Amino acid sequence: MPRPRVHDLDALLDVAERLVAASGEVTVRGLAAEAGVPNGTIYHAFGSLSALLAQVWLRAATAFLDLQTARVDTASSPVAAVVAAADTPAVFASVRPDGARMLLRVKADRLFGPELPDELADALHALDKRLIALLVRLARLVWDRGDGLAVEVITTCVVDLPTAFFRRDITDPLVRARLAAAVRAVLTVPPREKDRP
Repeated sequence: MPRPRVHDLDALLDVAERLVAASGEVTVRGLAAEAGVPNGTIYHAFGSLSALLAQVWLRAATAFLDLQTARVDTASSPVAAVVAAADTPAVFASVRPDGARMLLRVKADRLFGPELPDELADALHALDKRLIALLVRLARLVWDRGDGLAVEVITTCVVDLPTAFFRRDITDPLVRARLAAAVRAVLTVPPREKDRP
């Protein structure tokens, strides 16, 4: 019979998320000290620091994508759906500030090492596919096409612009208003026809 779990793994993931958001990195020793657990707890529960960081990233990114999808689902028009998707980092930051900072400031590939377990790599890949499906869906809503050129424009609106605008202050209403205006402006110029199926 396995020993009962003494430490709350969600609380450990919360501490790791906070540390990554603050400094962009975390060590086993620093995480253990901050969480008040022995180093062995981290290895026992997650196998490696890479696996733990992948869990932290996956948990935050899944919550973010769930929120983004829900906001797109309830938008009043195709353009409003793209604006809502672009604004999701600000909304996410209001409910999960450390998770939002981590997702905006730290690239996933900086966190994971070569010893990432296959099931976590598969889960991260599945999350990427969900994001791509959402981008294609938005392109089809706006222009009734889901080819690479249309998705590229949506990616500019939903990924590139929010990353640029929210580097300074994700909660500033003026920044959010400027982002919405920029997204609307980008959407007024349809994608090129070249390579359209």
